[in-house]
Order: sequence, then C-alpha cells, then structure tokens
Amino acid sequence: MAAALLSGAPARARAADAPPLVLPPGFRADVVADGLGAPRALAVDPAGVLLVSIPSAGRVVALVRVPARGADVVTVAAGLNRPHGLAFRGGRLYVAETGRVLRFRYDARARAARDPVTVVPNLPAGAHHWSRSITFGPDGRLYVAIGSSCDVCRESDPRRAAIVSYAADGADQRLTAVGMRNPVGLAFHPSSRVLWTTVNERDWRTGGAPPDYITAVHRGDAFGWPDCYALGMVFVPDPELPAPRPCQRLTLPTLEIPPHSAPLGLAFYTATKFPAAYRGSLFVALHGSRPGLAPAGYKIVRVVVDGRGAPRMEDFATGWRHGNQVWGRPADVVQGADGSLYVSDDHGGRIVRITAVR
Repeated sequence: MAAALLSGAPARARAADAPPLVLPPGFRADVVADGLGAPRALAVDPAGVLLVSIPSAGRVVALVRVPARGADVVTVAAGLNRPHGLAFRGGRLYVAETGRVLRFRYDARARAARDPVTVVPNLPAGAHHWSRSITFGPDGRLYVAIGSSCDVCRESDPRRAAIVSYAADGADQRLTAVGMRNPVGLAFHPSSRVLWTTVNERDWRTGGAPPDYITAVHRGDAFGWPDCYALGMVFVPDPELPAPRPCQRLTLPTLEIPPHSAPLGLAFYTATKFPAAYRGSLFVALHGSRPGLAPAGYKIVRVVVDGRGAPRMEDFATGWRHGNQVWGRPADVVQGADGSLYVSDDHGGRIVRITAVR
C-alpha cells in the first residue's frame, strides 16, 4: 500500500478573529480552525468529531474542539493521493482518492485510520477534474461523483461526467446518472431519500458559460453534457461541440444558478438548533468564480423546495468576497453533531462554524 498512515500528538489550529460574514439575524459565525492549507471535504465521525480532507497535503485530519482556544488537529491518515470525499459506514472510514476509494478501520477514540483496503480500484483519475466525492445512500450503496476529463469532449470512459454507485464492498458497479460536466456535492434528502448533487458547467472559449446547477438525481437521468445544456429550463445544443447530438430524452436540472458560481459541497439540515423554518433546508457552498471573471458565488446559500415542488434559493452566509478582496471560498458544508453548520474554506485554510444564537 503506497499510502503511509500515521497519527500522533495533536497540533493546535489557531482560531482567528471573527470572520467578516453576513448572516440572517439570530446566527453567528466563528473560525474554529485555520492554518490548514486547503481543506475541502467534511464528515462527522461516529463520536461526533469533525474530519477534514486536505487533498493538497495528502491528509485527512480530525478537529477536536477546545472551547475558546481553537481546535486540536489530529492526523487521521496521510500519504494519500489527493484524498477528497469522506464517508462512514459500519464504523469504517471510506476515503476517495482521485483514482480509487479506500476503506479503513477507524478508531474513534484515537482518531486514527488503519489497515487500508482498496474498495474501488482504477477510478478515472486526475485530468481536468480530479476530485472524487462520496456518500452512502439509504440503499447501503456507495455513490461516487466523477467529473469530466475536459471542458467539452466525448469521453471514452462512461464513468466520466457521471455519478456511479457500488455495493459497499466495491462490487456491482452501476451508472446512476450521466451528462454532468463536473458533479461534486452528494447528499440524500432526509425524507424523500432522493439523491441531490451540485454541477459545475462548462466554459466557452468565446467567453461566458451556461448556468451551473443544483439538482435532484434519479437513476437513469441524463443531463446533457457535452451535447446540450439547460438555459431557462430549455435544452440548447452546445455551440462549440462539433455535431452535437439532439437534445432529446434529457433531464432538466432542479435549479439553475448563475454561471461560474461553482457549487461544491451541500448538506440537508436535520438538527433542531436552527429555527424551525430552516429544518429540512439544503445548504450549498458556492465556491465562486475564478480570477478574471465577473464575481459569482462566494457564499453559502439555502435552497427550499415548497409544497408544489418549486425550489427557491436565498443567501445565507455572504461576505466571503468584498469587491476584489477575497476573504474565503467555501468548499464544503456539513451538519455537526452539535447542530451547527461547519464550512471548509480552501482559500483561507480555515473551518468556519455557524451557530444559531438563541
């Protein structure tokens, strides 16, 4: 096994000054750890401790809260190849590297991952989109989000630009949905048990881009990439792909959002610490547009689906960017064991905790 694993004495992650975030009345934000490099995916272990993947460092770490003094950072696993997605099942920790999924024996007391086993080998690795997000569904299957190898092209590997599922032991591969240029976040609705994802759409060489989107996903869905994209809930042929196929028998996304918003992590809120109106809401991290583009994203949004099934989106945590000054870029969001929302910021190297103030 190429991955070298270690755990040791915790390091202290300094809690910085109050963040410049704007929240609805009755909420507050605190930086609970910083100096983490580029933290990405989040998960909560069986003991309620927050785990964070740091792909650029090849590590997964645990944050142990120390009131008023920031968090202790314990290395759970190291020497990994761009570890991103994290998930727990049966007390085991699953980690998605860029080219495979590993399963570890997890010691919740020591916060250490040991005895790695490759569950899913030979995932399409790296290329244009390297991150691999994972989650377990209500059916007990492991779901893996895999982005495209290009901006617009015909993929030779059908697992690219798709969500793929496996039995928990890595057997029985199935394509869940296809035609998504870069699906990232994965979360199941707590009552309908329907899978939701975030999708980053393509760029055009001539400038501009189709809308990004947040959507429910059902097995067999096809969202159009690379041939077509949704614009105003109508499919349009891609203007830069030679001989695009007809835009037929495709699945419209649930909610289009502004181009280059770069939606990444998402989580349904099921705890009771937030006001009742927020329970069942879907919180989504919009990572934000890259330099040189008109500002979009750079915030946490809340998505609510009304009784008629119509979604609406509203700002929840803004202030990550002020003009040309970028304080942070939210990458993932997870509900903590304490009922708070935790947000990773891979630009500022920090973890932000959002709580309701009663």
